Amino acid sequence: MKNNTIAIVLFTVQLLFLSCSGKNNQSNTIAEETPELFPDEITKFTPAPGNPIFTGASEGAWDSGIRERGFIMKEEDGYHMWYTGFDKFDENRFLNLGYAFSEDGIEWTRYEGNPIFSESWVEDMMVWKQDGVYYMFAEGRGDIAKMLTSTDRIHWANQGDLNIRKVDGSPISDGPYGTPTVWVEDGVWYLFYERGDLGIWLATSKDRKAWTNVQDDPVITMGPEAYDKYGVAVNKIIKYQDHYYAYYHATSLEDWSDWSMNMAVSEDLKTWTKYPENPIMGDNKSSGLPVYDGEQFRFYTMHPEVALHFPAK
Repeated sequence: MKNNTIAIVLFTVQLLFLSCSGKNNQSNTIAEETPELFPDEITKFTPAPGNPIFTGASEGAWDSGIRERGFIMKEEDGYHMWYTGFDKFDENRFLNLGYAFSEDGIEWTRYEGNPIFSESWVEDMMVWKQDGVYYMFAEGRGDIAKMLTSTDRIHWANQGDLNIRKVDGSPISDGPYGTPTVWVEDGVWYLFYERGDLGIWLATSKDRKAWTNVQDDPVITMGPEAYDKYGVAVNKIIKYQDHYYAYYHATSLEDWSDWSMNMAVSEDLKTWTKYPENPIMGDNKSSGLPVYDGEQFRFYTMHPEVALHFPAK
């Protein structure tokens, strides 16, 4: 367990150093606001009673197991959840897409027509709504990121694998590129993705047909602290009080047998500073994401079951 006080002091000193060296024109403002960079209402959560609130179905069901990142979106009519289901008693374990609805984000009803997409493998998904269209970014087989679209949340069309390019326009190297997470602003789509959970890269696009790295190195790296030394993957980006926050899961173990939830902050989506008091949640909680309920941010962890957390009072 690291010393939180020391970590906070080092974090502040680092920001002050940047302001003196001229590497960051806004670092003076950041340093002055350091106590508010990670406000309690988006960093500190406590488990809700009655957890877990959503689990795999009964033995023999197509979704007797659920896994990886699911996604919850709050809209006017209630909460919409997409999740990856599989028959955990089937050796083949094909991963299908399921859907559930809740009026309060606590009591969930599975869609009677589940699974809603079985054409190809779908896991580790997130959804962004833009101009009446739902865009789902997910992993296919082999942890290759792809995009699906829908206008009703239920019927999805596969738009194919994401075409990610290096800064010079050449294709990225062969291998997995998964846990795709997007943020959209001023006509630009920002795509965060991991490669074997060994770092988080960022690519951008204006047409969603080709994505170009902003740099060919990760924008969020593993370590040097122990909690994220062996794996990192972004689950969701939010914007709060003029800063961007990345919620990511990470592991301190080489065999990936234990995960935690963590945060980082940025002013431009490209340069990130990790929360000095990471992890924000342990106990092998992963695939977590904040959801604004109209009054506050709730926090849901999604793997291997869905648990709800409210802001700590």
